[in-house]
Amino acid sequence: MKSKSLCLLFLFLCTISAHAGFILLPMDETSQQNHLKAYGITYWCLDKNYKASWLLNYRGGSFLLPDAPEIRKECQIRGVSFELLSDSEETDLLNQIASPSQNMESVLLEKAPKIAVYTPKGKQPWDDAVTLVLTYAEIPFTAVYDEEVLSDQLLLYDWLHLHHEDFTGQYGKFYSAYKNTPWYIEQKKEAEALAKKLGYNKVSEEKGAVAQKISHFVIGGGFMFAMCSATDSFDIALAAEGIDICETMFDGDASSPNYQSLLNFERSFAFKNFTLERRPEQYEFSNIDMTGRRKIPMEKDYFTLMEFSAKWDPIPSMLCQNHTQLIKGFMGQTTAFDAELVKSNILLLGSCELNGEARYIHGQKGKGMFTFYGGHDPEDFQHQVGDPATVLDLHPNSPGYRLILNNVLFPAAKKKKLKT
Repeated sequence: MKSKSLCLLFLFLCTISAHAGFILLPMDETSQQNHLKAYGITYWCLDKNYKASWLLNYRGGSFLLPDAPEIRKECQIRGVSFELLSDSEETDLLNQIASPSQNMESVLLEKAPKIAVYTPKGKQPWDDAVTLVLTYAEIPFTAVYDEEVLSDQLLLYDWLHLHHEDFTGQYGKFYSAYKNTPWYIEQKKEAEALAKKLGYNKVSEEKGAVAQKISHFVIGGGFMFAMCSATDSFDIALAAEGIDICETMFDGDASSPNYQSLLNFERSFAFKNFTLERRPEQYEFSNIDMTGRRKIPMEKDYFTLMEFSAKWDPIPSMLCQNHTQLIKGFMGQTTAFDAELVKSNILLLGSCELNGEARYIHGQKGKGMFTFYGGHDPEDFQHQVGDPATVLDLHPNSPGYRLILNNVLFPAAKKKKLKT
């Protein structure tokens, strides 16, 4: 009988040791073999109604999950590094993070956000970084475009990404280089047909209406993330509401006289006092973008993430979580923003002071929030039309792509009021 009791006690102790209590996904530089897929694991857990915490500034912004066999298995399948913590180790860790002497914070992640990606159905074969990394991290999303936006289907989602779209109706300002190429001609034809189908006389009018709907989505409490030309062209479309800023080759008639003086910068989200580029042959929308004024060689092109108080300012802290503060630069149609043209109420999250550039910015509009990220692809310095897509298996620890995924998980967090 005594022998049987000892055997049962042994089995009980083995069961306790096998069940650690918590799983830590470390996000520092040396411990995590796949940073990008770690976000996917965290999203997967939230989607299955597991609790999760984001440990801001602890080992690169690690994630704390409950221990469960299926979570361990999923980490192993996806190649995500994890560590097992006992209940007492988890308590000690959270006490360390809660200490007033530590610039750290534990943020509860409440639910998996519903994600929409604004992207054309027949988009060209160059990649969109957000679609690429969502697919790689195995985070589900729904593609939406103008019909869905104009029929108020954004109400079904928490988070919206804007593909590298031109909301001004100038077809990306590709006219000079690509006006005679089959893909440009077809793209213009399809855009005109869609605008007509939706009841608009011009593509610029239809895209302006889409921009307005997206702005209402944010003001109503949605989260919006945009990269490259979707950033400045979105703000330009808002500021130019009701004004014809398109030249004849884009919409068949002349632009409004003196349209620059008619812009209303109170309508724009992030930028002020910008000057539009009138020349149709110029691959540029306005002086918001710094691409043509950059003097930084590729090997020296970096931008720095700002530091925030995790306890007082958890929102920008979440958006800047990374295993390095120095991020490799990358170009796009809109590479970076002229810091002088960024509104004073906008938070600067990442910048290159050497060139007076804002690379990564965040703001609040109504009840919602938005983030603008300059450049096209964080692991392709100068992506060209027709270039092959980046293979993220070669960049599983990309700091630049981590910034995108910070924004994806951000709406899952239980928010605290911003103090600064």
